[in-house]
This record gives sequence, structure tokens and C-alpha cells, in this order.
Amino acid sequence: MKLLILSILMFALQQLFAQTINKLESPQAKITLSNLDLLSFDTKDQIFASNTSGDIYQFSKKGKQINLFSPARQARLHQLEAAWTVNIFSFSADLQEYRILDRFMNQLAEKGFFLAEINLAKASTLGNNNRVWVWDESDLSLKTLDYLRNLVIQSQPLNLILEAEKIEVLEIREFKNRLFMNVANDGIYLFDNQGNFLKKVAVTTNQRMCFYKEHLLWVEGNQIKATSISSSQSILTIGELPSSDYKYLQIGQEVLAAVQKELIEVYPIPDWIRNL
Repeated sequence: MKLLILSILMFALQQLFAQTINKLESPQAKITLSNLDLLSFDTKDQIFASNTSGDIYQFSKKGKQINLFSPARQARLHQLEAAWTVNIFSFSADLQEYRILDRFMNQLAEKGFFLAEINLAKASTLGNNNRVWVWDESDLSLKTLDYLRNLVIQSQPLNLILEAEKIEVLEIREFKNRLFMNVANDGIYLFDNQGNFLKKVAVTTNQRMCFYKEHLLWVEGNQIKATSISSSQSILTIGELPSSDYKYLQIGQEVLAAVQKELIEVYPIPDWIRNL
């Protein structure tokens, strides 16, 4: 009898848990793009996506293509950012150059790092006040570049801070006046706006960093994981995706993009993410 009651209680708990699992509803738009690579939202939730040749496509949040920028020198982009109010930033480690476009996809600047005495830029991102952050692998330094003058104004050696035996920086990105550096098989390092080390988030992922409020989100299998970047909160499973085919997430102002190999699905941000 006790065994039967225990079994009933366990079944009831399983059913209750199953009913409270957060899942994404039907997407409001689907965008198919051959050789899809990077994706970024601007402040109006327009979608900017690049392919492996470095072409940049602009879509509305409803999935309609608005514009296309195809560079004269084609190569894969290693960073694409549209979240700044005015400019769109792209960086190619293969070409060792960065490019800045306006909102209409007109090119404002295209500059190589060699002219600024940066020998091996492996990651780069746009920051405040006309500056570009650069991870220079040749001397393991985090550098700040004034892109209007193409001049390095600050250099911070990080060989004593980074704990990995082999340092492979996957991405750097400025968010809320802090710089985040994702190091492969090690974690995500946080720096202040002067490049001073603050702390390390013990999350290892090779995905594009995805921020929402004070949380970092990523995908594991078909699960959406989250952790706080302002406290020592543990890693949480906050929801599920329809399958395990998704590569990474990006979040805009009101919408979320779940990215597969050649498919972008656009969803309204669900309440269970808004309530983080």
C-alpha cells in the first residue's frame, strides 16, 4: 500500500513538473539564409545577419528583407554588432580589419589593424566614445583603439589574468559599460570600461554571448540555460526549445532569435525570460 501511494505521489509530481516547463510558442517569423553565421539586433529589433562570405543582410522583425551589404573583399566575419544606436560594426580576423556601417548599410569606415600596430587581432568589438576593443593574440593584450584616429590608446597585458594554458578568445563584447571576454574551455571574463579585470563567470560555451538584463543565456541541447552576471547565482534551466538543432540565441528589445544552421526563428520574448 505504501509503495502504491509513493508511486502515485511521484507520478503526480512528474505531471506537475511537466506542466510547468517553459517552452517557446510558435515563431512570429522564420528566415531562411544559406550559410548563415552571425546575427545581431538593432535597437528597433531589426535583424542583421551575416553569411560565411561576410555579406550582411537586414531584415525586419517580421522576417522581410530590407537591405543587403556585400563587401568588395569577402571573408567570414567574426563579430557583427548592430545594438549601438547609430552604427553597425563588423570584424574579420581573416582580413585583419573592421568595418563600420550606418543604419542604411552605407560604409563609414573600413580599416586594417596593421596600421594601428596591432599584429594579430583575434577578437574585436565596438565600445563607447569612438573606441574599438581588440584582443591582440600576438602579445596577449586587450587593447583600446580610437577608430577615428586609428590609434591604440590603451593596452592591458592579460597573460597573468587568464587562467587557460592555451588562450583562445572566441568573442569580446561590451554590455552595460563592461567588457565580456569568452575564452574557449575556460569561462567568461569581465572587465570594467578601462580594461581592468573584475571577475570570471564559470560558464564554458562556444556560442555567441546572449545578454538579457543582468543575465547571460545560452543553449545546451534543447534547454535554455541562464546565469546572473551581477551575482554568484548558480546556473538555471529556464526553458526548452522545440529541438536540439539550435546553435545559439540572441535577444533584442521585444523579440528573441533562435538560430539553427540556416534558419532564424523569431519569437516574442516570453514572460519567463522577462521575469528573470
